[in-house]
Amino acid sequence: MPITHILRQKLEDLFGIDLRSLALFRMGLALLIISDLINRGSDLKAHYTDWGLLPRSVLLEKFWKPWNFSIHLLNGLVELQFVLFLFAGALAIALFIGYRTRLTTVLSWILLISLHSRNPMVLQGGDVLFRLLLFWGMFLPLGATYSIDSALNLSPPNSSKRVLSVGTFAMLLQVGFVYWFTFLLKDHSIWKNGEAIYYAFSIDQFTAPLGYVLYEYPAVMKALTYATLGLEGFGPFLAFVPFWTGIFRLLAVLFFIAFHFGLLMTMELGLFPYIGMVAWFVFIPSWFWDKLFAWIKAPERIDATIYYDGNCAFCKKATLLLRSFFLFPETTLRAAQEVTSIHEAMERYNSWVVVNSKGHRFYKFEAWVYLCRISPILFVAYPLFAWKPIQRMGNHLYETVARHRQIASKLTAFLKYRTINISLPWQFQLFALVCLLYVFSWNVRSTDFSKYQTVFPRSYNWFAQLLRLDQRWNMFSPYPRKDDGWYVIPGILKDGREIDTFRNGATVTWEKPEYVSSTYKNQRWRKYMMNLWAKKNKGHRLYYGRYLCRLWNSQHSGNQKLITFKIYFMREDTLPNYQTSSPQRVLLWTHRCSK
Repeated sequence: MPITHILRQKLEDLFGIDLRSLALFRMGLALLIISDLINRGSDLKAHYTDWGLLPRSVLLEKFWKPWNFSIHLLNGLVELQFVLFLFAGALAIALFIGYRTRLTTVLSWILLISLHSRNPMVLQGGDVLFRLLLFWGMFLPLGATYSIDSALNLSPPNSSKRVLSVGTFAMLLQVGFVYWFTFLLKDHSIWKNGEAIYYAFSIDQFTAPLGYVLYEYPAVMKALTYATLGLEGFGPFLAFVPFWTGIFRLLAVLFFIAFHFGLLMTMELGLFPYIGMVAWFVFIPSWFWDKLFAWIKAPERIDATIYYDGNCAFCKKATLLLRSFFLFPETTLRAAQEVTSIHEAMERYNSWVVVNSKGHRFYKFEAWVYLCRISPILFVAYPLFAWKPIQRMGNHLYETVARHRQIASKLTAFLKYRTINISLPWQFQLFALVCLLYVFSWNVRSTDFSKYQTVFPRSYNWFAQLLRLDQRWNMFSPYPRKDDGWYVIPGILKDGREIDTFRNGATVTWEKPEYVSSTYKNQRWRKYMMNLWAKKNKGHRLYYGRYLCRLWNSQHSGNQKLITFKIYFMREDTLPNYQTSSPQRVLLWTHRCSK
């Protein structure tokens, strides 16, 4: 075997990505976009309009970074934001099914970084990783399989199940950077002494009920601290072991998915654990998919033949999509006109024809039920479709569509046959390489800015701010925060009554809530309020105060109007060895709703 072939094979093992893994990654990204939009959509007016926390004029005048851009700044009305959210959701659906995949990935990335720039106060570390995954995804053939693009592909089937490019190299390393650089930034005695998770679980604004259960066991806290350090520092290297690469890579995937699942169960971190899990999908090796498909394949699943009306454009596209998403590539598709007896049966029953490995024929909705039974995906729905009442409705629906095949063909005319090229032109590959070197330099500088700023000065920041490649993986680095607490915002109404503005007019109490994390509506509000406590963000307190006035007084009238309030943060410092501290009442802001 030529040495060049051996080297190519080894490079594919180490830095290539399986096309099936990319398909799963694409679908995961699409679901994350939809989940993120739903979560953000509940606060559309508060977070993204001029009526809310951060009007455009304030953002542009006081907090704007010059190289950022945001389509969401075109208008301050909630209607525009709603339209942009709907458009982003439609793109996410297109991304999930793999329609014009490269284009939908690019547009989804643009809308995501636009959304992030509109209100940076509600962002968290997961958002940074999210936009980076979409960015590098633009350089990958995400729609090469299990997609509309692949189903309608005119080019010959790709002989290789993997792709190797600068894009795959960059994607894999970017995921590794998240853990390697956070490991380097955790260079503090609290981590080295095994105390870090104790401090992390002491942050009541994050900790979930299971986290409090584990918190009671000091030995568990220490073990989790060292396990976290070890996994972040050395775990990603498992994915690049040059021998038995597939096995080691699958172990890395399982370890990190388990790690993020642990974060999900013990801390309130929004979408971050899910984003972390999806990031590791690209590492799933070909070895895993080959074993899985060999296990689920059966003669009846691949020996079936589907005959469609060759004169019906819709019929051909429908069967191609069916095979691409729910069956195996080996499933045979043929025009019914190619076989006389099949053509006669199609004309007689006005139906497509599915023939199984034993020669038995299925028609109309019964054919769909049979395909569900042999499908490795749809078999879970087989009992439902096999139910007689569903079959009767299914046959009626099928006959309706069959009578209007020409209309269906016109409606699906936008689904064009295209040629898929899984490789990018060299210019884009070169650009991806430049971005990767830039990102690596940026991350190195983040470990010691004073040391590396002469090599990588701030004047280079514009490139990262434009493409939103800026990143710093300082999760609980150099150590988890030691100041924690909760908010109390006592307000005075026009009738003199005192209410807690933060808790929708409840009676003011200074007692600590049972679960501080549950006092926030969602992760976006939690992040906003945690940012509001930081001194560097004190300029936002005025606008939060104005928002509270608008919100309350838009819902109340007369003597129930809000006149004034004070924002208190009940600071509770975390002490070593489970010692307790008395909360301190810290006044952050005093506000009057009218002059």
